[in-house]
Amino acid sequence: MSNVANCPTCGGKSKIKETNSETTYLAIQDDELVNKIGQLKKAMQKYKDKAEALEKQLESNT
Repeated sequence: MSNVANCPTCGGKSKIKETNSETTYLAIQDDELVNKIGQLKKAMQKYKDKAEALEKQLESNT
Protein backbone atom coordinates (compact mmCIF):
# COMPACT_ATOMS: atom_id res chain seq x y z
CA MET A 1 0.00 0.00 0.00
CA SER A 2 1.13 3.56 -0.63
CA ASN A 3 2.33 5.91 2.07
CA VAL A 4 -0.33 8.56 2.67
CA ALA A 5 0.03 11.86 4.50
CA ASN A 6 -1.36 15.37 4.59
CA CYS A 7 0.09 17.69 1.97
CA PRO A 8 1.90 20.63 3.63
CA THR A 9 0.72 22.99 0.87
CA CYS A 10 -3.00 22.27 0.56
CA GLY A 11 -3.65 20.10 3.64
CA GLY A 12 -5.34 17.39 1.55
CA LYS A 13 -4.56 13.69 1.62
CA SER A 14 -1.77 12.73 -0.75
CA LYS A 15 0.55 9.87 -1.62
CA ILE A 16 4.19 10.33 -0.69
CA LYS A 17 7.08 9.38 -2.96
CA GLU A 18 10.66 9.79 -1.81
CA THR A 19 13.37 9.83 -4.47
CA ASN A 20 16.94 10.96 -3.87
CA SER A 21 15.96 12.36 -0.45
CA GLU A 22 13.31 14.55 -2.14
CA THR A 23 9.70 14.10 -1.04
CA THR A 24 6.93 14.60 -3.58
CA TYR A 25 3.22 14.70 -2.79
CA LEU A 26 0.60 13.40 -5.25
CA ALA A 27 -3.02 14.31 -4.51
CA ILE A 28 -5.39 11.40 -4.02
CA GLN A 29 -8.49 11.67 -6.17
CA ASP A 30 -11.96 10.68 -4.95
CA ASP A 31 -12.17 7.74 -7.36
CA GLU A 32 -8.90 6.38 -5.96
CA LEU A 33 -10.29 6.64 -2.44
CA VAL A 34 -13.46 4.79 -3.42
CA ASN A 35 -11.36 2.05 -5.04
CA LYS A 36 -9.10 1.70 -1.98
CA ILE A 37 -12.08 1.60 0.38
CA GLY A 38 -13.63 -1.13 -1.78
CA GLN A 39 -10.41 -3.14 -1.61
CA LEU A 40 -10.25 -2.76 2.16
CA LYS A 41 -13.90 -3.82 2.58
CA LYS A 42 -13.30 -6.94 0.48
CA ALA A 43 -10.18 -7.83 2.49
CA MET A 44 -11.97 -7.31 5.80
CA GLN A 45 -14.91 -9.47 4.68
CA LYS A 46 -12.51 -12.20 3.59
CA TYR A 47 -10.82 -12.28 7.02
CA LYS A 48 -14.17 -12.12 8.78
CA ASP A 49 -15.40 -15.13 6.81
CA LYS A 50 -12.21 -17.04 7.65
CA ALA A 51 -12.54 -16.20 11.35
CA GLU A 52 -16.18 -17.34 11.41
CA ALA A 53 -15.24 -20.60 9.68
CA LEU A 54 -12.49 -21.23 12.22
CA GLU A 55 -14.88 -20.49 15.11
CA LYS A 56 -17.37 -23.01 13.74
CA GLN A 57 -14.60 -25.57 13.33
CA LEU A 58 -13.45 -25.04 16.92
CA GLU A 59 -17.01 -25.37 18.22
CA SER A 60 -17.52 -28.62 16.33
CA ASN A 61 -14.26 -30.05 17.72
CA THR A 62 -15.21 -29.47 21.37
